[in-house]
Amino acid sequence: MLYRLPQTLAIILTFLLILAPSIFAQGQWNWPEKPQNLQVFPSDWSGQRLSAPMRGFTRALGVRCSYCHVGEEGKPLSTYDFASDENPNKERAREMIRMLGSINDHLKKIEPSAAERVNMWCHTCHRGNAKPMTLDEELSAAFAGGGMETALARYKELRENYYGHGMYNFEDEGPLNSLGYKVLEANNLEGAIKIFTMNTEKFPKSGNVWDSLAEAYMVSGDLAKAEEYYKKSLEIAPWNDNAKKMLEEIEKK
Repeated sequence: MLYRLPQTLAIILTFLLILAPSIFAQGQWNWPEKPQNLQVFPSDWSGQRLSAPMRGFTRALGVRCSYCHVGEEGKPLSTYDFASDENPNKERAREMIRMLGSINDHLKKIEPSAAERVNMWCHTCHRGNAKPMTLDEELSAAFAGGGMETALARYKELRENYYGHGMYNFEDEGPLNSLGYKVLEANNLEGAIKIFTMNTEKFPKSGNVWDSLAEAYMVSGDLAKAEEYYKKSLEIAPWNDNAKKMLEEIEKK
């Protein structure tokens, strides 16, 4: 009996074939005639047929073969043990493929709102990133792991490497503002002021970021600076009731 690939997986593979760049140019590499240990893809696939989705995965996640397979980056692909399951990312990748197929099957149950039906692909979430986290999540993880300076270094690194690629939203004040409050809650007033000041430089027309900077100065006891920046916030956002309230508090003091 001829094995028929599920329609969802077939669509995914067709897309990956179109998307996939030639990234396997590590010396002379020939795909094996009979790949071993295939569990998600049909067991009778040839190596040449398997090459397209493998290349597509690396493109979607921004990784190389060693991310999922047993092998050392920079070494010839002939030294890799592609059949091995020792690398835990390989099983994660299998489950992600199964999950993707399941999501697309569920999407078929939804009446589309336009002529083109929505499909999920690997790059829908990953967008060239192996671990698809938001900028806010990246900064939170960096702060939890190494503190403020580590988080700021991570922000700089991500901005230099990914700005304009659509992976992270650098056009939103939220991630840096959230980081500022985490630092403030950790009683690092100087650090919080530094981050909030950075955010006002990046988003000078946002009343919210000036309000946050004013709050940090308020907590530090510098009422003059707090008053200055609450007033700045009100100039930009006259509806900012919090700024009005805090200015009243400063006046009482």
